[in-house]
Amino acid sequence: MGMMSEFKEFAMKGNVVDLAVGVVIGAAFGKIVSALVDGVIMPIISSISGGVDFSKAAWVLQDAVIGPDGKEVAAAVAIKYGAFIQTIIDFTIIAFVLFLVIKAMNRLKKAEAAAPAAPAEPSEDVLLLREIRDSLKK
Repeated sequence: MGMMSEFKEFAMKGNVVDLAVGVVIGAAFGKIVSALVDGVIMPIISSISGGVDFSKAAWVLQDAVIGPDGKEVAAAVAIKYGAFIQTIIDFTIIAFVLFLVIKAMNRLKKAEAAAPAAPAEPSEDVLLLREIRDSLKK
């Protein structure tokens, strides 16, 4: 078996395809959550905190160096903790939503396992024997 045919067999297994779909959906969901945090949640937090824009919040370790011609020679060195705060909020929202999805899936699995199977209908022999029994009772 050649390497290409082995790879094709591996790639076409259900788990690999499911994983690929999950990664694509996860990436799209991450973008949605980032947009929610950047566009909705952080402005609310900013207004509550007195107008502080957390996305640009940074602790400057060294100011930018400006040359004699007025152009920036070296960029400022800063710790951008605001972006870190936004990333933590993104992660928290994604983790919470994943928790809810897994919780719902587990609940569905339990309900499926707990639901009793419908009893099978009796065979023709049993039905015939019941009819005979009922007619003998009369």
